[in-house]
Amino acid sequence: QVQLLESGGGLVQAGGSLKISCAASGRTSGNYAMGWFRQAPGKDREFVASIRWPGGNKAYADSVKGRFTISRDSAKKTMYLEMTSLKPEDTAVYYCAYGSGIILSSMSSSNQYDYWGQGTQVTVSS
Repeated sequence: QVQLLESGGGLVQAGGSLKISCAASGRTSGNYAMGWFRQAPGKDREFVASIRWPGGNKAYADSVKGRFTISRDSAKKTMYLEMTSLKPEDTAVYYCAYGSGIILSSMSSSNQYDYWGQGTQVTVSS
């Protein structure tokens, strides 16, 4: 079992920045990926970014490339998402996800992730 705890969501003005975190605890494997997905009201959950252990391979959705940066602290089993140049359309609940043995080409697929956090709300005002 893996537990995920997100933190850092909030309200920010358009053009601003916000950093959210996800700490993993429990029995993690030596080869896994953690990712961020988001869901806006009335929309499907969508991929945002993900990062793999080991190796640090990263993947981003086109909509956030150049604005969002995913990173990790391996010792703390914590993943971060630095969000800059935020837009109102970035408003959503952001979910942290964990999956073991995810290959590079599948990092953006939500069905590859086995564990999910409760989500943290990010609201960008115009």
